[in-house]
Amino acid sequence: MKNILADRVKALTPSTTLAITAKAKELKAEGKDVIGLGAGEPDYNTPDHIIEAAYESMKAGETKYTPAAGTAELKKAIIDKFSRDQLITYSPAEIFVGSGAKHVLYCLFQAILNTDDEVIIPTPYWVSYPEQVKLAGGRPVYIEGKEENQYKITPDQLASAISEKTKAIIINSPSNPTGMIYSKSELEAIAVVCADHNILIISDEIYEKLTYEGQEPVSVASISETYKKQSIIVNGVSKSHSMTGWRIGYAAGEESIIKAMTNLASHSTSNPTTTAQFGALAAYQGTQEPVEEMRKAFENRLNKVFSSLEDIPGFRCIKPQGAFYLFPNVKEAALACGFETVDEFAADLLEKANVAVIPGSGFGADDNIRLSYATDLSSLEEAIRRIHVYVDGQTQSGN
Repeated sequence: MKNILADRVKALTPSTTLAITAKAKELKAEGKDVIGLGAGEPDYNTPDHIIEAAYESMKAGETKYTPAAGTAELKKAIIDKFSRDQLITYSPAEIFVGSGAKHVLYCLFQAILNTDDEVIIPTPYWVSYPEQVKLAGGRPVYIEGKEENQYKITPDQLASAISEKTKAIIINSPSNPTGMIYSKSELEAIAVVCADHNILIISDEIYEKLTYEGQEPVSVASISETYKKQSIIVNGVSKSHSMTGWRIGYAAGEESIIKAMTNLASHSTSNPTTTAQFGALAAYQGTQEPVEEMRKAFENRLNKVFSSLEDIPGFRCIKPQGAFYLFPNVKEAALACGFETVDEFAADLLEKANVAVIPGSGFGADDNIRLSYATDLSSLEEAIRRIHVYVDGQTQSGN
């Protein structure tokens, strides 16, 4: 058979996360006691009142198509959420509900990018940003968020990266994988540059509810009406309400962009899953106590294990302000253990210590690894103990 695959899919970069996960599963199948710290989802079940609302909706016959951009009731709940939590006002025509925040981002890039349009992506980044840009015919342009600046970019860096082809920038705050949060003043400084150059700000706020030590994340759209018009917010219930498998995300922004995304979805997914929309409706209209309970549990885990992670020789880590990931720089440890790359270090760690971590190369940060603390505390503590023992053993034995 002749080559049938499209160039766009052949250009995609394989997922480092999936490769590590597959290897961990293989070792578990062999009977190895592997602890996986690659999880990108809360280890809690969806709250009962959400499950019950979805079940009742099915019994009531709510199992048919809905409007392509989501039900009017869910849109209203999302609008109310923006008004209540961030003091931002949107209309139903400015809301698009999709099959998860990832699908929402995919529709957004497809809607706004022409061939060779550029999207500025700060590093470290979530693994799917550059691939989705490439699938839409665009070109990722990377700016390094330096470790000494908490992995965040500066307005000067942004201004230097802008060209006549620049269409948008992605800001993910709180960040996957670093857990860092942009302050209001930092966001405003970036927004000034974007407004001056008429660049769309894509604000990925999926970890908005998971912040620690009193941190209050700010949405760039809440700073002023000018920046609201210059930005599009992407969010969802996956992380905040432990609903990753329900696949409900949404975008809020300028009406013409939302309409284009809706038209695209109408010819692909038709609509987000009806039952999941009723679950998301309950998530926003019901009690928020489970959200706060989960946030407190993550903060407790972080505080319990952070110092132990820092004690590992050759590990250097900035304490996360949000999300549920640790992102230490482990280049020194990798070299001390006899490896030229952190990828090799992570692979050997899995083989010899039975701990699965994600190499930072998949996030555009070759010197780091990502560890998720969305796992039970005892497993997390044991995993960090194993890593410490492994590093000590490798360095003392001369590799």
